Amino acid sequence: MTPKSPRKPEPRIREGVTGHEVDRGVKNQLRTLSKENAEGVAQHLVMVSELLDTDPEAALAHAETAARRAGRVPAAREALGLVAYRMGDWARALSEFRTVRRLSGSSHLLPLMVDCERALGRHVKALELAQSDEAANLAIDDRVELAIVVSGLRRDLGQLDSAIAGLSDLVRRLSPNRPSAARLYYAYADAKLAAGDPSGAREWFARAADADHELETDAAERLDELDGAEVIDLSPDLEDDDEGLSPEER
Repeated sequence: MTPKSPRKPEPRIREGVTGHEVDRGVKNQLRTLSKENAEGVAQHLVMVSELLDTDPEAALAHAETAARRAGRVPAAREALGLVAYRMGDWARALSEFRTVRRLSGSSHLLPLMVDCERALGRHVKALELAQSDEAANLAIDDRVELAIVVSGLRRDLGQLDSAIAGLSDLVRRLSPNRPSAARLYYAYADAKLAAGDPSGAREWFARAADADHELETDAAERLDELDGAEVIDLSPDLEDDDEGLSPEER
């Protein structure tokens, strides 16, 4: 019999984290655990949320601990999947997201699942998943995220017109006040630029910047780049045209 690997010590919980910070939905899921275990898992989930953007390795340690202590709690498996996704471990992220879907019956992670399939180079499978019955029943913001992923996938395949078309209906219907509006407008602008439409791209980068109250995108910087590119591109041309001309010809 192969001896079991010794269990890693649990990562430290920051002072002041109680576990009560998790939202009501997560608290309801944790009710299947003992009170002590539920509190500990909740603390680790809070730490994952705190560390995900700044220290993914530390976030991973907390997520793995939460998943080990609560393997059948969707929130714990989702946390582990999100950390793996952030770290580019697409296969592990996809596996965890599938487990969440099986445990919870929810398809809200479908956009990320499609993106994992895309990152793994399985574009046909990604498109099949994006066109499944589950995708048709997603909430509006999740549908937006899925459309953004599919647009990027179409660009991977060189289908630039399809990348734009897949977003064109949503960009005109979605309120700029929706949480996903800035990302949608940004993706549409990016697709326009890739297809050789800088003026259209500029319009939608501007809309993205206006809608991006949380500064989730670099739309403002992309807008500046487009404006700056016009000046930079023109100046050298003028200088080149002047070369070899006499003062009178200039």
